[in-house]
Amino acid sequence: MPAFDASAAAERCFLFLQGPSSPIFAKIADHLRKKGYTCLRINLNAGDQIFWRRSGAYAYRGKGGEPWRQYLERFIVTHRITDLVLLGEERPYHRIAVDVAKGHGIDIAVVEMGYLRPDWLTIERNGMSSNSHFPAVPDDILEAASGLPEPDWKRRYSQTFLAEAAYDLLYNLPNVFFWFLYPHYRRHALFHPLAEYAGWVLRLAGGKRRARAADLAIRTLIADEKPFFVYPLQLQTDYQLRAHSPYNDQREAISEVLRSFASHAPMDARLAIKVHPLDNGLIDWQGMISRLSRELDVGERLVYLDGGNLDAMLLACRGVVTVNSTVGLNALQKGVPVKVLGAAIFDVPRLSDQAPLDAFWSTPMPPELRVRDAFFRLVASAIQVRGNFYSSAGTDAGAEAIAARLDSRLLNEPNGFVTPKPRTRPEKRSDR
Repeated sequence: MPAFDASAAAERCFLFLQGPSSPIFAKIADHLRKKGYTCLRINLNAGDQIFWRRSGAYAYRGKGGEPWRQYLERFIVTHRITDLVLLGEERPYHRIAVDVAKGHGIDIAVVEMGYLRPDWLTIERNGMSSNSHFPAVPDDILEAASGLPEPDWKRRYSQTFLAEAAYDLLYNLPNVFFWFLYPHYRRHALFHPLAEYAGWVLRLAGGKRRARAADLAIRTLIADEKPFFVYPLQLQTDYQLRAHSPYNDQREAISEVLRSFASHAPMDARLAIKVHPLDNGLIDWQGMISRLSRELDVGERLVYLDGGNLDAMLLACRGVVTVNSTVGLNALQKGVPVKVLGAAIFDVPRLSDQAPLDAFWSTPMPPELRVRDAFFRLVASAIQVRGNFYSSAGTDAGAEAIAARLDSRLLNEPNGFVTPKPRTRPEKRSDR
C-alpha cells in the first residue's frame, strides 16, 4: 500500500452539492476528511442543511440560472475546488454546476441508486445514461471484462420503505415550512411535497388490496400460457425519463407502446403494464391506459398491474419494453429480451434488442450470453459499490466504498470509461 501523501491530500478539495435525502453524503465527506482532504458543501435549501450538519457548509440563497453560475465560478476559484460530487446531474442546479466544473477541469462524480438492485449504488464519472462514458460496443465490453470476477449477488444490506419515507419527510417538510430561509430555491420535482405525501397516504391505505389483485392477475396471466410482454412504468419525475428519453411526458411513451402493440403484436399476445412501486398516484395511469386501450380496441389484451411479483412475470414473459428502467437490467440477467426506447447503458447490440419496436413483438431477440455476462461483470466492477441510501449499515458501507473510489481516483475503473462519450442525448419529440 502506498504511503499516505499529506501534501497531495491538501491539494484536493471536494465540493458536495445535493445528494439523496440520506446521510450518505455527509458520511462520504467524513471518510475523505480522515484522509486529509477538504470537503465543502453548498446548501440550496433547509433539507440540504439538515442532512449535512458538518463544518464547511455554505448557504446559497440566490436565484438559479445565471446568478447561480456566477456564484459557482467564484466559489470554485476561491476555494480551489478539484472534485465535484452530486446526485442527479440533470437537476437544473446541477446541470449548471457540471458545465462550470468541466470548464475548470474539475473531476465530476455522480452518485445514484445502483444500476444493479437491490443493495448497490452507482458512482460514475461525469454522468449516467446518455451522459455515461461506459463502453457501448460489445467487443469492447468483452475485452474490458476479461478476467473480472462474477459479481457477488448475495444481498448484504436491506432498507425499508418506512425509513425511506421518514428521510424524505425530514428533507422536504423543512423546505415547505421554512422556505423563507432559501426564498429563491426551486425544486426539480414536478409535484409539491404535500401533494405527493397525500397521494402516498391514499395509496398505502389500499396497498394490500391492490397487491392481492395484482398477484391474482399475474398468476392468471402465467397460467393462461399465452405469450405476454411486460412494460414497467417509471416515475413521472424520474430524470432517466425526463432527460434521457425522447418523450416529453410518460404519457407519450405509453401511447407509443400501446399503439405499436395494437398494430404489430400477435393477436394472442398480452401486454402487462406495471405501475412503479413508488408512484404517488397523482396521475391516473389506469384511467389513461383504459381510455387508450378502448380507442385501440386492445382492452382484452392488456393487464394493468399495481403491485405483484415482478420476478415471476419476468421469468415467464416473452420480453420487456422499457424507456430505460432498471427493470431492463433485471430482465437481461434472466436472459429475457429487452427493447429500450430511451438512452440506457444497457442498450447495447447483442445485449438489448436493436430492431424497431414494431418488430420486437413478433421476434424478440434475447441477449447474447457472453456479452450479457461480461456487461454485468464490468458494471459491477467499474461503476457499482455495495450499499444503499436508507439504512445505517447500507450508508456506512456505501460511504466507505465511494470515498475509497474518490480517494484513489478509480471512477469507472477498471476499463469502464471510453472517450468520446459513446451515447447521445435523445431528441425530444416535436409532435407534443
